[in-house]
Amino acid sequence: MAATVEERWRQFHRWGPYGLLGVATVLAGATAGPLMTGTEQAAAAALTAAALLLQLCWHARRPTAPPPPDTDGPVLIPGAPGPASVAYYVLRTALAFALTWLNPFFAVYACVGYFDAVPLLSSRPAVVRTALLAVAVTMAGSQSGGLPPRGTLQWIAFAGLFALNASLSVGLAHLGAKEAEKAAERTATITALARANARLEQALAENAALQAQLVLQAREAGVADERRRLAAEIHDTLAQSLTGIIAQLQAATGTTDPERHGVHLRRAAALARHGLGEARRSVQDLSPVALEHATLPEALEKTVGGWAERTGIPARFTATGTERPLHDEVCATLLRIAEEALANTERHSAATRAGVTLSYMDDEVVLDVRDDGRGFDPDALPAGGPGGGFGLRGMRVRAERLAGAVAVESAAGEGTAVSVRVPLAPHD
Repeated sequence: MAATVEERWRQFHRWGPYGLLGVATVLAGATAGPLMTGTEQAAAAALTAAALLLQLCWHARRPTAPPPPDTDGPVLIPGAPGPASVAYYVLRTALAFALTWLNPFFAVYACVGYFDAVPLLSSRPAVVRTALLAVAVTMAGSQSGGLPPRGTLQWIAFAGLFALNASLSVGLAHLGAKEAEKAAERTATITALARANARLEQALAENAALQAQLVLQAREAGVADERRRLAAEIHDTLAQSLTGIIAQLQAATGTTDPERHGVHLRRAAALARHGLGEARRSVQDLSPVALEHATLPEALEKTVGGWAERTGIPARFTATGTERPLHDEVCATLLRIAEEALANTERHSAATRAGVTLSYMDDEVVLDVRDDGRGFDPDALPAGGPGGGFGLRGMRVRAERLAGAVAVESAAGEGTAVSVRVPLAPHD
């Protein structure tokens, strides 16, 4: 719609002067007899030809109009104000004034000066106002009965009409200037919004790519985390069960006592069944069997008792503090860490006794596993030594998943203590 209005304005300023000059000529010709002498008619014909020639020369100099700016207001005349446009406007206004002096109906042609004063002359308000006042003189003279005014009454009418035309033209020009300023502001705002939209689209495209990358990284992290979980579960279930089975089978083949032989075989079978069940639960990410129908202290007490019976190493479980229900993952993590710590005691410490303590604090739960074995230097663990493989690292990974921590205290000949601290996470 705006483009159509602008195009119509360009067409008017291209062909409007010709049309208005033609209408004025027809009206003047129709009234030439009573209003003009023969000499005045000849002069009017010459001035009309001069006005037509001026229009032709002006449009020959500027045959086409450039594209209008993106604004709601009309673009009046092609090209920026300059000496040529000022000369054209002054000559046309002078010709229109002379023609109106000869015949008042030529004011129809003079009124075109109201429409193109701003673009043809200058953006300076004083120059534009002067040009509009000159056009107002011509229009007032025509409206008051012709130029020059004759008699006091006609002069009064001329003065009043001039004041009216001047006020209207200058006022409308002022309003037009304000509208042009608003249009320029809207254009700048639209341009800024377009740039902001372009930047927003670019940011959205970048965010989409970043989101895709984050999704891929999250998927890879999830896969890696699941692999670590399965590795830890396999180490804590299958590996320990297989180690226990091997130990029981070795003990069975190393004795000639049929009763002891049967005991070791039954323990090996029980360990195999237990390991198989734990492996299946690990794949399904379920809680350990020991926690299925028991609380954490009960499961730990049963685990410690079974370990002591199987290994022959005296062990005792102690619970301190007020027992509180814990989240399933916290219970499973502490039970698995206790099993791994006891397995390390069995394999590496040559301990004669062990103890497991579960302590409920105000804001955390603490698991301590101690033995009186040979001990080691935690800062210089040999490859494959106690805690030097997956065992201690797995304990720490498990605890860190719950925002907890694992501390190891040990020295040669002084036993080992593994302490796990996990923030309390109440069961839902």
